[in-house]
Amino acid sequence: MARTARVPDVDLATAGLLHDLFARAEEVDRVEAISEAFRLAVGPAREGVVHILRYAGDGTVVGYAQVAGAGTTAAGAATTAELVVDPSHRRQGHGRALLEAVLADGAHSVWAHGLLPAAEALARSAGLVMTRSLYRMARPLTADDAVDPALPAGFSVRAFEPGRDDETWVGLNAAAFASHPEQGRLTLEDLHERMAQPWFDPAGLLLVEDDETGRVVAFHWTKIEPTHAATPRPRTGRAHGSGEVYVVGVHPAYQGRGLGAPLTRLGLAHLARRGLAAVELYVDGDNAAARRTYERLGFVDVAVDGQYTRAGT
Repeated sequence: MARTARVPDVDLATAGLLHDLFARAEEVDRVEAISEAFRLAVGPAREGVVHILRYAGDGTVVGYAQVAGAGTTAAGAATTAELVVDPSHRRQGHGRALLEAVLADGAHSVWAHGLLPAAEALARSAGLVMTRSLYRMARPLTADDAVDPALPAGFSVRAFEPGRDDETWVGLNAAAFASHPEQGRLTLEDLHERMAQPWFDPAGLLLVEDDETGRVVAFHWTKIEPTHAATPRPRTGRAHGSGEVYVVGVHPAYQGRGLGAPLTRLGLAHLARRGLAAVELYVDGDNAAARRTYERLGFVDVAVDGQYTRAGT
């Protein structure tokens, strides 16, 4: 008989099974199964995070869900959840069992990556309503992108220096994303966790300084997953692989001073010089200003995620 188990942590062997499950789901669905913050939490116990495993009758792990404080280590964040079922075990009630489990565990909302029809139907059948959207946008990189743009007068750019800029970045990120439910709550521990990932490259975290004060006032953090990195292609020499505009932030006191577009282009130039053929990013559907900036830079919508919330909350 299938069963659901609620656990505070995930051992190494089970974590390996889950990451394999995530990969199978992503290959079939063409969207990420579990977002980065939730994947990073798959492992030892951490405050505010609960893991829910779904087992088939033969004991095989066929599904996974996580309930967390907005997917970060920060306390007081709205409780949200994500879940995934192995593609070969879908339409057998495992998704509904996981959804019921996360709601019983206090999840305020649930993410549906890619707005797949089955996921949408499941959320709506539980009385959840979509309250937030997250767009994935993408565009090709060209040789023209490899040239650094000029910043407005009085500003200069440099790379992030681990150990020197850690706390500065956390403070700037918190100010730039004060109203954001996840990004603005990142802590120094969250930063260090990301810095420990194989994709982290300090040269790809670009900091903009006010030349007069030396203050770091904006940043563009790029990301290149190892599996997406460019490698030499025999004979053709053409660019390939993809990178990501991971986070772009400007301190509120410096917004409206013409930093947005050149700041974005600085990251595109870094990625283009790495030999990548394309770039993508994620942006909230209600962030009209950012979406307009990215559209002017040639980005187009390629997918959308939805956050479903308990009705009336």
